[in-house]
Amino acid sequence: MSHGKLVGLVGNFSRPSKSYALVETVTELACDRYGLRSELYDLTDIGPSLGNARRYDDLDAAARRAAQDIISADVLVVGSPTYKGSYTGLFKHFLDLIDPLALQGKPVILTATGGGDRHALIVEHQLRPLFGFFMAHTLPSAIYAADRDFADYRLVSQPIRHRVEQAVAELGAFFPQTLRHSLAAE
Repeated sequence: MSHGKLVGLVGNFSRPSKSYALVETVTELACDRYGLRSELYDLTDIGPSLGNARRYDDLDAAARRAAQDIISADVLVVGSPTYKGSYTGLFKHFLDLIDPLALQGKPVILTATGGGDRHALIVEHQLRPLFGFFMAHTLPSAIYAADRDFADYRLVSQPIRHRVEQAVAELGAFFPQTLRHSLAAE
């Protein structure tokens, strides 16, 4: 039984991508636990119209479809690689084209990746305030993973996997019926 839709948004063009792998890991766990269906987008999926778009209507059909999926999602998992201490510019530009009230009340799991520990606060100092502006519910546990936490674009760090599990468990507040059933089954 499906209880809703989770949309993942990754703020980069690179494929394969550690940021995509992290968002995908969170998405798979959340979908398994809560019976959600999912869709994942990165900036390549959103397409070339993004760079020239000055407003939502300037986006092409693929980009508008991604935006509508994000707006209509029950849960978001967002992630970005860290560039110069923040999320990517086109990731922010894409979100700038979405109505400020469109994400109000939506649960969001924040993720980010970077070369090392130096960028770990991106989730608290950059992503959390951004989604706070949209009045979304950012979950308390955010996930940051460094290059050393991956092998072949797969998350291999047990401490980071534990953090993923913790963040996904926090979604239970938004899906209490599913949580009760999964706890009863254990």
